[in-house]
Amino acid sequence: MRNLFLLKAGCCLAGYVVLTGCGKKFNPSSGEVQQSQVTQTGDAALISVQDPSQFPIVAAGRFDAPSKLEVTGSVFPDIDREVPVISLASGRVVDIRARLDDNVKKGQLLIKVQSPDVTNAFDTYLKATNDEQLANKALLRAKDLYAHGAISQSMLEQAQDTEDDAKADLAAADQQLTTLGVDKNHPSSVVNVYAPISGVIVAQNVTNAAATGVTYTGSSTAFTIADLSLVWIICDVYENDLPQVRLGEETQITLNAVPGKVFTGRVSDIGPVLDPTIRTAKVRIEVPNPGMFRLGMYATATLLSRKTVPHAVVPADAILHLHDRDWVFEPAGNSQFKRVEVTAGDMLPGNMQEILSGIAPGQQVVKQVLELEATAEAQ
Repeated sequence: MRNLFLLKAGCCLAGYVVLTGCGKKFNPSSGEVQQSQVTQTGDAALISVQDPSQFPIVAAGRFDAPSKLEVTGSVFPDIDREVPVISLASGRVVDIRARLDDNVKKGQLLIKVQSPDVTNAFDTYLKATNDEQLANKALLRAKDLYAHGAISQSMLEQAQDTEDDAKADLAAADQQLTTLGVDKNHPSSVVNVYAPISGVIVAQNVTNAAATGVTYTGSSTAFTIADLSLVWIICDVYENDLPQVRLGEETQITLNAVPGKVFTGRVSDIGPVLDPTIRTAKVRIEVPNPGMFRLGMYATATLLSRKTVPHAVVPADAILHLHDRDWVFEPAGNSQFKRVEVTAGDMLPGNMQEILSGIAPGQQVVKQVLELEATAEAQ
């Protein structure tokens, strides 16, 4: 009578599970290799075998792993690395050389602004220059007259004070031109505004012919540039889990958009205020950005606690992966094996795998679980 071995994705509820490792048995009298018989018990979690010795048993080992807490969050810029681009010369935008989402370098020309502030500042500078030259000539005459006894010392001191005031006014006018970004030797009513840092333009508040500057109606901040070489992952952590979070604690970051890639971050802040609705606090994680993090991306952070917890460890071949779930088989006596659902963890050296839940260290399991679909078809 032919025995059927069923271990197919659609037949999980039938209760036929295939276990091997040596699912065949040699008959010395006939010289033939015979299949080890597996029978249905009526319980989907139990199978009965003719010769259980064909399936090696191993005791689960122990692995002390750091306690893990998984939380989700989103990618944000580091606010300390966000810099506004401001035109100190108020006026009308006549040329835009960069746009939202552009990568820019420090010192790169971003916009040109036509500003009456420049005209007024240069006029003040010219008048201050003339006043200083006149005051200097008056001081030289006063010194000569004083040397010949033609004027009193007080008159000389007054001429000196006038010269000092003129120099101060000239210096202030010169500094105003420098602040506005105007070359006093080549004055122009158009002011160039440059990028203060390298980064990505994350906000743009001006268009051609728009008003900009600190005194005109309009946005004083033309652009906002963010240095994304270091980003923040802002996560919500429930208040019951907050004791597991420590400042400076190392974290593992994964991105939904980059599966299989693990990044390393560090907890830099634990929010002191709880959200009264969902009872969570904001936890900030700093992560160096290799260029894969984009603002707004969803991320999963695994926080590794200093506290360790014991987990079972079994050979990777002892785990059956079926319907996105993991199973092992343990001896149940009377030539039977019981299927037990587990939660598999990380792979470990030596083809071993961590078991997060389902079995405990020292518990016996079948060492090797293989699909016997081919064996069943050969019978």
